Amino acid sequence: MCGIAGILGAAGPEGPERTIRRMTDAMAHRGPDAGGAWQGEGVVLGHRRLSIIDLSSAADQPFVTHDGAHVIVFNGEIYNYRELRNELEKGPDAVRFRTASDTEVLLAAYRRWGADCLSRLHGMFAFAVWDVQRRELFLARDRMGIKPLYLYRHGNRLLFASELRALFASGLVPKALDPDALVDYLRYQTVHGPATMAKGVTMLQAGHWLRISGHDGEAVRWYDPATAAATHPDGLDAREAHAIVRERLGAAVRRRLVADVPFGAFLSGGIDSSAVVGLMAEASTAPVHTFSVVFDEEAYSEERFARIVARRFNTEHTAIRLRPSDMLRLLPDALAAMDHPSADGPNTFVVSKYTKEAGITMALSGLGGDEVFAGYPVFKRSVALWRKRWLAALPRPLRAAAARAIAAARPSIVTDKLGMLLGAPSFSVASTYPVSRLTFSDNELHRLLQRPELPSNQVAGIMAELLADGVGGKLPLLGQVSLGELSTYLRNVLLRDADQMSMAHALEVRVPFLDHELVEAVVGMPDAIKYPHTPKQLLTKALGDLLPHEIVHRPKMGFVLPWEMWMRNELKTFCTDRLRSLGRSQHFKPGALDEAWRRFLARDPRLNWSRIWALVVLGDWLERNGVEE
Repeated sequence: MCGIAGILGAAGPEGPERTIRRMTDAMAHRGPDAGGAWQGEGVVLGHRRLSIIDLSSAADQPFVTHDGAHVIVFNGEIYNYRELRNELEKGPDAVRFRTASDTEVLLAAYRRWGADCLSRLHGMFAFAVWDVQRRELFLARDRMGIKPLYLYRHGNRLLFASELRALFASGLVPKALDPDALVDYLRYQTVHGPATMAKGVTMLQAGHWLRISGHDGEAVRWYDPATAAATHPDGLDAREAHAIVRERLGAAVRRRLVADVPFGAFLSGGIDSSAVVGLMAEASTAPVHTFSVVFDEEAYSEERFARIVARRFNTEHTAIRLRPSDMLRLLPDALAAMDHPSADGPNTFVVSKYTKEAGITMALSGLGGDEVFAGYPVFKRSVALWRKRWLAALPRPLRAAAARAIAAARPSIVTDKLGMLLGAPSFSVASTYPVSRLTFSDNELHRLLQRPELPSNQVAGIMAELLADGVGGKLPLLGQVSLGELSTYLRNVLLRDADQMSMAHALEVRVPFLDHELVEAVVGMPDAIKYPHTPKQLLTKALGDLLPHEIVHRPKMGFVLPWEMWMRNELKTFCTDRLRSLGRSQHFKPGALDEAWRRFLARDPRLNWSRIWALVVLGDWLERNGVEE
């Protein structure tokens, strides 16, 4: 796990070496163990290393082949590198390896199979390979988008890096706000790739590769979860499904235990993290180290459940007790670690900080379990709406009138969304999902923003592409929702947070629920097998008696800090200052954010804490990074 950077083309007035050093220094937190740079004709590559596999200096990067023909910088882990190495060591073109690293195996795989090597990889990755003779740059990103890769192209110059701040540090990327990205962020508390909050900066999309040679560039989508899931057979019965899930999840956890450093797991006491810990305990001969964040406020604390799991699997458990004063103290550091604005990031920052301080360098997380196994309310809501699809046959004016009556009788975020759903052209997942995940509606944005017209809804566009006239639309309904979750909320919020906040502490986080073989199997399974009559019943039934009864049947809480209470009290001044700063932006109507803050403090049911906190974070990020309007 590392940070990578590179410049193809002219490196600016200060020269390639100084420029690439500034870029890698800006993300030194990602790789405290080593740093390096390599310069060739028209290209320079940089790297910061967090040593996980083969801790020797021989595995440092940029890594150059023995013949000097190829150079790689690589961020991530290839879990099946040993199997690939065994294959590459055989035959007439047998490779002689000089390290025990997965980096060298990855580069050898690219030399042997080219872009086709990607389909052979089990792992999370973003990497760049420079072909010295062809003067060709190859960039690739993993299937699920676990590892980030930011790009900036201007004329014949291309810059890439693991973090946005590294691009800014080059001095070659303008710090300019993208107005359309701002709207996307306000709608969904994030910016959906390939766009970013910075104008002109994009992300290489998940499951894509990019090859650049001279003035020519070729971008290819090499992995599509909808197509992969659609290849699984129909007619699967529950017993077969449970066996597949148990085998694939177990294999996913075992793969992710490959490391030459101490490792542990995040443990909330929920089903997903408890399942990961239980399977780790089965596969490990030594006790698993587990970490959880707990609160004095019982309504938010999952301490009791985490301790039940820790006792069940005999883990070495650390409970991190977080008080408002601790959060106030840590919050500036958490926001400073935020490479791209996000409303959820500080949660992961805290648990990562204490996990790293306990001597752990790699941790497994239950991230992705809800998205794959239909754990969120959006899944039940989508099913319920589809069952009421007959309402779409009623005249739109009648539906709109009903929505207005409901909203007037009981004003709230829920009734506002109900009104939007009643006005939707259909009750399909493509129509309802974008509303379910919405933060600020377009009507609310018109009250906040100066611009008279708003750009198209990015999530609606993503869902249309995923489901309309394609294989995604032929998946079971819950599988369609999973595609939406994997492609929007998970990829652009949760995974981005997990990366930037864990790597702020040089902690690698691995996510077995996003193993592509597991995802493909579950997304394509029939709804009848996984419909959530009980929480994530497909997962819990597949695990048999692995999990304690109290964990399977406990109420879902989620890892949420008690922000609302803190924002009204200990963090009130902090929030006020950031909202005032953001409110001076030319993009917002004068006084609009002051009014929103006043309504929140007055407990307006249409303004919950998450909407306001997203604005606070945005104001802090723009000011902290000097991003201009």
